[in-house]
Amino acid sequence: MIPDDIRNDFPLLSEVCYLDSAATSLSPEPVLEAMLEYEHRFRANAGRGVHRIAQMASQKYQDAHQNVRKFIHAQEGELVFTRNSTEAINMVASGFPWQNGDLVITTLLEHHSNLLPWMRLRDRQGIDLRLIAPAQDGTLDPAALEAVITRKTRLVALTHASNVLGNVVPVREFAKVCQDYGALLLVDGSQSVPHLPVDVERLGCDFLCFSGHKMLGPTGTGVLFMKEPCLEPLLVGGGSVDRVTAAGYTLTEGYERYEAGTPNIAGAIGLGRAVGYLEALGMEDIRHHEQQITRRIIDGLNGIGNVQVFGPGSAGNRIGVISFAIPGLNPHDVAVMLDGEAKIMVRSGHHCCMPLMEQLNIPDGTVRASLHCYNTIEDAELLVDTVRKIARDF
Repeated sequence: MIPDDIRNDFPLLSEVCYLDSAATSLSPEPVLEAMLEYEHRFRANAGRGVHRIAQMASQKYQDAHQNVRKFIHAQEGELVFTRNSTEAINMVASGFPWQNGDLVITTLLEHHSNLLPWMRLRDRQGIDLRLIAPAQDGTLDPAALEAVITRKTRLVALTHASNVLGNVVPVREFAKVCQDYGALLLVDGSQSVPHLPVDVERLGCDFLCFSGHKMLGPTGTGVLFMKEPCLEPLLVGGGSVDRVTAAGYTLTEGYERYEAGTPNIAGAIGLGRAVGYLEALGMEDIRHHEQQITRRIIDGLNGIGNVQVFGPGSAGNRIGVISFAIPGLNPHDVAVMLDGEAKIMVRSGHHCCMPLMEQLNIPDGTVRASLHCYNTIEDAELLVDTVRKIARDF
């Protein structure tokens, strides 16, 4: 059970009803305090110095890696800090030894960040790219992968949970198909890791990417987990080398190999504190809490005659991302009215998923309400009541 008093850790909630966490979650006070402690007490470069505060910064930075590793139950493999999921996915796309004719398979359910890198590989390096279409409610069937996968498939890239429709993809079943064909599997966990228990070993993926700013952490932080460190680094430079001579260089091992240059040390420390905050609440409890609120929102919106709700429904395997529309009203107008009427913050538009919107025949996009651990049933009631008023007045 999520205690009500956690809302005190998020001061902005006293001013607005925040339902835009799929874009960026709020950060609690303990995360901000951990970052400020670094700035006040041991601001120094990590991994660079032997003086006291440099050693403190280095240890905190290493601890952040271990905290995140533990959070996703990564016993083996390499965990690298990035700026966000987008950078993590691009590191895979740019660092893998592609050959002309290699096949990459992804889906129309994807965020642009897990679609555009593969499109660019197709256009620039001649890989074969195939897209799997989801059902109208966003469901992805592993049989659809079996229908297109071949022995030439090098990589399958898919989201774990949709940032538009909220449905959770059965990744383990897709992983089994990939293993049967010797294909690698990349999972975009941007919307799953913050909201439900994720065990990277059980998922069966080779790469897992996610962003800190969607899981109570700071912006400019993200993670790339690699089962095997098989990529060429995106960047080389300070901190990523073991030895350099005039004739050449030797890269170091470990996550440092992929983190050239001065990293976002304060952000990494904040991310490490964020996963500790989530663990203290309990990921199963967070999921149950958000499911209750999600059901209330979906059932309430479905009870309004001229409101259309998209996705798998309140009983589906889903996260707290709810997309809806009021026919005849532009989603952006609805979002502005929700803000003006009741200080409700939601997202509107295509949500960086234009091919999905085209597939679903929603050219203007949707209004999207998205939850996190700090939301309440009262937030759900306020949203439903305000949408009802907007739809009635329209």
